Amino acid sequence: MVQRSLTEKGDTAAQILDVAQELVQLRGFNAVSYSDISRRLGIRNASVHYHFPAKTDLGVALVRRYRERLEVHLAAISARGLPLPERLDAYLLAYREVVHPDGRICLCTVLANDFITLPETMQAEVAQFFELNRRWLAAALAEGQESGEMAATQPPEQAAAALLAGLEGAMLLARASGDTAQFEPLARILMEQLRAA
Repeated sequence: MVQRSLTEKGDTAAQILDVAQELVQLRGFNAVSYSDISRRLGIRNASVHYHFPAKTDLGVALVRRYRERLEVHLAAISARGLPLPERLDAYLLAYREVVHPDGRICLCTVLANDFITLPETMQAEVAQFFELNRRWLAAALAEGQESGEMAATQPPEQAAAALLAGLEGAMLLARASGDTAQFEPLARILMEQLRAA
């Protein structure tokens, strides 16, 4: 493993979060320890505790950073003023990017599986992540209905929730099958069904 220079507090905290995210996406929150993180970074456990005194602190920071990055991505999509099909394709890109051949998938999808065992503060962060997705999708679909780009056969809120659930399930199915390439055709079918509705 390549040693990283860990001189600045901010850099170390970011590196800890990067490694923690990768490990949690692969194993789940409960199966990741500070020892796993410190070993990967070549630092002592005390260094991880310095930045994140409790594992809950690490988990909350991890989900918050993940959600904030998604907020930036969604704002960028919205700012481009794309037609609905292109907005949905740009949204789907974020999902494609988190489905890895090594089995890693969306951080919050993994955490949703651990939800009952997570501390309440982490549960709240995970719930906010999914609510952000649902609200953004519902707004995009409502605009698509108003502009005539999408038929108004379903309430946007329900269509958004169904699409989100389908994408999350597609990731889990692809991961469980050991073939992450399965995600793409499943996601395409979901998008086509939405456009046909």
